[in-house]
Amino acid sequence: MSDVSDVSPVTVADTMAPMADAAGPAAAGPRVGVVPPAVRLRVPTHEDAFVWHRLFDDPEVMEFFGGTSAELSAYEELTARQRRHDAEHGFCLWTLLDPAGDPIGFTGAQPWPHPWGPVGGIEIGWRLARAAWGQGYASAAARATVERVRAAGVPAVVAVVDVRNTRSIAVAEGLGMELAETYTSPRPGQRAHCFRLVL
Repeated sequence: MSDVSDVSPVTVADTMAPMADAAGPAAAGPRVGVVPPAVRLRVPTHEDAFVWHRLFDDPEVMEFFGGTSAELSAYEELTARQRRHDAEHGFCLWTLLDPAGDPIGFTGAQPWPHPWGPVGGIEIGWRLARAAWGQGYASAAARATVERVRAAGVPAVVAVVDVRNTRSIAVAEGLGMELAETYTSPRPGQRAHCFRLVL
């Protein structure tokens, strides 16, 4: 999401609130002549809680989510919730795999889980390990997410992004999303842009 709420993604994903996440400097969409990387998405397993915990145990990755790593239990709850979303809605925050099949983060969609912000909306978001930034993965995965939720019959999506997170803002804008609102999140001093896209 966007950072993806929940584990956060301001949801800021925090835990986690959702929000679009660290995407890397070249996040805004493919450059002319550059082929987007191949990505694969799969429903997260229980073991992915440990993987996500390890991949995101980095202050740079968590910069817009309080700057500190989440507890393993938060990822255990998050991955379990995503399995329920997949069963109920046909989409979730998927584990993102690189061309070699190695996990590099998550991307996907989920119902907005907070009482503030775009209540009732479907949020898209992404969070990548620092080593995967700047290679086009966030944009490629976000486009795949949009295609999947459109196929599932979702009429519109939102992405909630920390106002300072220029990389994720670029990903959202690269999808053709438009800035709709700006919210003050429950996290002290944090404001979040809400981007919207009609599918």
